[in-house]
Amino acid sequence: MENLREMFQIMTRRFGLLNKVCCSTGGLDITPIQSHILYEIDKQHNPSMQQIAEILGTEITTFSRQIQTLITMNLVRKVSDPNDRRVYVLSLTAEGKQIASQVDHKMNAFLTEVFSHMNEFERETVIRSIKLLNESMAKSKTCCSQ
Repeated sequence: MENLREMFQIMTRRFGLLNKVCCSTGGLDITPIQSHILYEIDKQHNPSMQQIAEILGTEITTFSRQIQTLITMNLVRKVSDPNDRRVYVLSLTAEGKQIASQVDHKMNAFLTEVFSHMNEFERETVIRSIKLLNESMAKSKTCCSQ
């Protein structure tokens, strides 16, 4: 039988998820977690810090440090929710939107290049398999808890 963990380790390395910097764009070095944060803030409508931290499965204290770095880089804006001052709402600055768009473009170009080495049936099979795997992982009660 295939060593599944090894397969996922290799895929993680090749996808660059362990890299210190996932991409450099606009004169900035963006880490993988920063890339994920920018993507999720851009995708959601005025999300709270807690919402994004939960989506990414990150402790709020660790997440807060990442947000502070992104604020310092002028990519993210954090404001108090007028309805509940304990809640902070996140949004991308104009520069943040531009960087998020550039990262998205680079990732899509990378994936297009990767999938170009497959025929249509193989691409559809991999995409269908990724969807199935994501659905199964969402149902798992033990992911990352042991």
